[in-house]
Amino acid sequence: MKKLATLKFILLLIFASPSILAQTSNPDKYKYEFTVAKDGSGDYKYIQDAIDDMRVFPLAPITLYIKNGIYTEKIELSENNTDVTFVGESVDKTIITFNDYSGRGQHIGTFNSHTTKISGNRFKAENITFENSAGTVGQAVALYVDADKAVFKNCKFLGNQDTIYLGGEYSRQLFENCYIEGTTDFIFGPATAVFKDCTIHCKSNSYITAPNTTKEKTFGFVFLDCNITTANNVTKVFLGRPWRYWGKSVFIKCHYPKQIAPEGWHNWGNIENEKTAFFAEYNCTGEGFKPTERVKWSHQLNDKEAENYTLETIFNSCNPWKF
Repeated sequence: MKKLATLKFILLLIFASPSILAQTSNPDKYKYEFTVAKDGSGDYKYIQDAIDDMRVFPLAPITLYIKNGIYTEKIELSENNTDVTFVGESVDKTIITFNDYSGRGQHIGTFNSHTTKISGNRFKAENITFENSAGTVGQAVALYVDADKAVFKNCKFLGNQDTIYLGGEYSRQLFENCYIEGTTDFIFGPATAVFKDCTIHCKSNSYITAPNTTKEKTFGFVFLDCNITTANNVTKVFLGRPWRYWGKSVFIKCHYPKQIAPEGWHNWGNIENEKTAFFAEYNCTGEGFKPTERVKWSHQLNDKEAENYTLETIFNSCNPWKF
């Protein structure tokens, strides 16, 4: 009987589904909560050290608690580090910062100038400031995120040119109650991303968005109930320009300052972009909302069109799996 029982167990292991195998691998023996603290009161002093010790493709969600402090380090969460949440102690005092920029070294360009790179799907972050402190030296990314189903809540993103790169042609990302600042094209990339109840702060006369939306996608960047602000020296800001032909940016019920350019949008010096890019607004407010003065190739959505701009519709259009 013992031999028969042993044989059944071996057959179970050979033919079992992945979920059964996961159960037999005893997930309780792995660590799922980590704490980082600069003062040494946590498990680690450096965020990357904690990430490096995380189980990849974990059997349960992982939470990294980050205590107040300035973490001067360049961090990366790989595509194998899925289901990870970063929780900061407070958004203004939990700061991840670095100062790389394009051209700083022989091998540093825009896309590896990041302070933080997030590639693991189903990532979440709360109460954290992500900063690139390089200054006005050209492209310098604070956050590079190409993870799918990434969510940032009550976070700050500080930089100048190219502050946030939204990567992944089929990735979906949500920013809620966040503060984002920059100078030129400081929200850019090919992902489908929604900014809800965010403050977008413009630090120079330039462009807010530079979407690189792929042709087959219905949505690119969508701003819902956001507040656009400017620095005192700013006199003219465009809502966006298409980084590539099919770029899409839409602002819905957002509040504009007077410094928003009456034209609203720019074709990036290529008249052909006017035939393919989709830039639109709906029921925005403030001195900078001048729908009758916008470029003719932009759009003012009607009520029926605006009804499609819900989180469920936006994210499910990009990918067949629910957000």
